[in-house]
Amino acid sequence: MTGTELRQSHPPSQQSLEWHDGDMPYSKEFGDHFYCRTDGRLECGHVFLDGNRLPARWHAGGAFTIGELGFGTGLNFCETWRRWKEVPAAGKRLHFISFERFPMRAADIDRALSHWPEISEERRALVANWPQTPGGRVDLDFSDGVLLTVVCGPALESLGASEHTFDAWYLDGFAPSRNPDMWSQELMQMVFDRTASGGTFATYAAAGFVRRNLEAAGFIVERRPGFAGKREMLRGDKR
Repeated sequence: MTGTELRQSHPPSQQSLEWHDGDMPYSKEFGDHFYCRTDGRLECGHVFLDGNRLPARWHAGGAFTIGELGFGTGLNFCETWRRWKEVPAAGKRLHFISFERFPMRAADIDRALSHWPEISEERRALVANWPQTPGGRVDLDFSDGVLLTVVCGPALESLGASEHTFDAWYLDGFAPSRNPDMWSQELMQMVFDRTASGGTFATYAAAGFVRRNLEAAGFIVERRPGFAGKREMLRGDKR
C-alpha cells in the first residue's frame, strides 16, 4: 500500500457538499465527486449491474439481496430499481441494503438525480419517502417487490451488526486514495463472510491494495475494462 493510498488515514466527522456543473455533488471533506463525471448512470450499468451479472440473475425469480457500501445520492439504487422492473419473473423480491456514513438530505438527492430523466420515476418515489432527517436506519417499502434499507453510520460497525446474507455487492465508497477505511482488509473480509455462496461483488476501484484485500478475504477477483476510458475495474465471485 502506497503513501498516496493512505493519505486519508482518518475519515472525516462530517461531509459538506459543493455543486459542480450545476448538479454534480462533490464532497469537500473527501475531495471526490460522488460518481463518474462522464455519466454516473451509465457507469452504474457497466460496473455494478454488468459486473454482478445483473439483471440476468433475476430471471430465476425469488428473493435477491444487494449490499452497497456508500449510498450517496441513491443513483445506484434508482438505476437498479429501473432495471429490476424490466425483468418479468414470478415472485421476485429485491432487498437493496446500503451502508452510508453521511446520508444526504432529500433536496440534495433530488438535485443530483434530476440530471437523468431515465430514472425520474424512481427519483420522485425515493425523494417523496426519504426522511427529513435521515439517521439510524431507513426502511422504505416500494412497489414492484422492492425494499430499500439504508443503515447510517460507519460501514464496519453497521455491517458487523447486520444479520443479512448478500447475493451481490456494490462497493462504491469514495476513491481508495481518499477513503481507505472503506476498502480495508477487515471490511472486505466482512463483506466476503456475509456473501452467499455463488455471490458476487463489483467495484469501479482497481487499486492494488483493494484487489489484494478482496483476494485475501476469499474472493476470486477478475480485472475488467473500466468505464469511460478508465483502464480497469474489479469484479469477483465467492465460490
